[in-house]
Amino acid sequence: MLTKRKKTIILFGMIGLLVITGWLNIMLNNWTSGNGDQPTGGDSLSFFAQYRADRLISRTESRLHLESIINNPNSSPEAIASAEQELSVLASNFETELVLETLIKALGFSDAAVAYASNVNVMVKGDELNDEKANQILHIILNETESDPSTVRLIEV
Repeated sequence: MLTKRKKTIILFGMIGLLVITGWLNIMLNNWTSGNGDQPTGGDSLSFFAQYRADRLISRTESRLHLESIINNPNSSPEAIASAEQELSVLASNFETELVLETLIKALGFSDAAVAYASNVNVMVKGDELNDEKANQILHIILNETESDPSTVRLIEV
């Protein structure tokens, strides 16, 4: 049985997820109305905005799930330790993605998205990518992470 404190934590977590979803919806609607036209599925700018929104929602759901395991008094010590480890990896990966995206944008790309886990997937606008920029991106990734070059993929959007 969940205690009142645990129920309150879960309730606030769900409210937080609802607020984040509402905020993202408003921001995306304002962005599209500010452009004067609705972006299509092929529009790379809408791809990056949608990717970030989906990533944030997914990470928030994962974090809430892991925190519920950690805060559950019925969870075994092994389950709690595993959830704490996964939560730490989740936070570290998210921070790495943000750093890589910022560094890639500093190369002159209008936008970039990075998915970092066992592989590193870098998505950039297709008409901005050439061999020199691809090598610069690979150099950044290898310097900032301990990834093997064979696990890095550049994807033109």
